[in-house]
Amino acid sequence: MDPTGGWDLKYANSPSLFGDRPNDFLIVRRAEFLPGQKVLVIADGSGRHGAWLAGLGLKVDAFDISPEADRQARALDTRLGVTVHRAVSGWEGWPKWEGYDHIVAIFIQFSPPEERTRLFARIRSALVPGGTLHLLGYAEAQLGLKTGGPSDLERLYSRELLMREFVGMTIEVLAEYRTELSEGTAHLGPSALIGLVARRI
Repeated sequence: MDPTGGWDLKYANSPSLFGDRPNDFLIVRRAEFLPGQKVLVIADGSGRHGAWLAGLGLKVDAFDISPEADRQARALDTRLGVTVHRAVSGWEGWPKWEGYDHIVAIFIQFSPPEERTRLFARIRSALVPGGTLHLLGYAEAQLGLKTGGPSDLERLYSRELLMREFVGMTIEVLAEYRTELSEGTAHLGPSALIGLVARRI
């Protein structure tokens, strides 16, 4: 069995699975990312978010389960002249869940509900007081659009789910919206998204 769940083959078959440009959800919050801050990017794929944050002067850790994605990410770092501490790892194998000013979790809907709850708990504890989670994913309405994301409802997000999972944090943004994605070969077309920005108290 493929330990990457098929992701290695997906990255190998596409030179730009999700593109090189960071998602707009992060770009509009650029002013919050300050040079010298420490950030963790979960499942960074071919590196678009980690490289962008490093270019802003942040100290970036990033991991992805796919060796091919990691190879592409390191090539992107080299091309942009930035430094990112990268590793090939699943979230449970990542050893440094502590001390982050920011955690970036963009389209990380690879976990079933029980595992997702454990991952979200790890995210909450890894933030320093005042640290911020930036999470974006597909909303439940995405199921009928078939333009990307999970094909099963239980892996999609709702407002109620995110409010429950991140109770006790200060929610600064919780927005469900429709947009036209054009990110590489995998995210194309009308999409139903939900974004969360939450700060650890």
